[in-house]
Amino acid sequence: MRGEPSCPKCGGRVRAPGLFSDTWQCDVHGTVHPLQPVIPPSVEALSVVVHRTQVPVWMPWPLPIGWLFTGVACAGDDRHGGRATAVACSGPGPLGGIGELILVAEELGVGLGARYAGIDGPDPGPYMNVEKPSQAKVLAGGRPTPLWHVAGSPDDRAVFAGEARGLWLWAVVWPEQSGLLMYDELVLTDLRDAGAEVELVPCGALSPRLLEP
Repeated sequence: MRGEPSCPKCGGRVRAPGLFSDTWQCDVHGTVHPLQPVIPPSVEALSVVVHRTQVPVWMPWPLPIGWLFTGVACAGDDRHGGRATAVACSGPGPLGGIGELILVAEELGVGLGARYAGIDGPDPGPYMNVEKPSQAKVLAGGRPTPLWHVAGSPDDRAVFAGEARGLWLWAVVWPEQSGLLMYDELVLTDLRDAGAEVELVPCGALSPRLLEP
């Protein structure tokens, strides 16, 4: 498990602001919002991200039956706050076996969602055909939110993306057939609005997907 910030786009090392630059720098991607070290899932870890981020922290709430919160990640620094969040959940897949879901909210250009999706980023727009009806729909923060299939991702996952609260919303599901979960009109809550209910979130073991998509 990494103990230092990394690039949200490639997972590589980043240089902190210093004498020659006032931004975090990746040798490959230039200026980035650093991905903070992922820590084991707990109510406390979730609360830290909820209180420091500038973007939503989306989670299916209530969670589907048998599902658990399995980790959270945040890209950003103390000066500017979180500019992207990723919440992982795991539970029984619609067709059996274990399903895993990562929901990413991010500002334009951060690239965290594209990394979990396994596509060249930073944003999903080039991989979505919004001329056609959306393939899935969620209720995000009380608003019906269409999500389109994102083409070009590896065969082991299903990827959907759309816009919620003026920011990208990604849903990445493993294995690919567990993408059926997205056709059930999940209800997503921004945990910044959940108040004391955050303390009720059931926690499981850390999802390795958060560390190595």
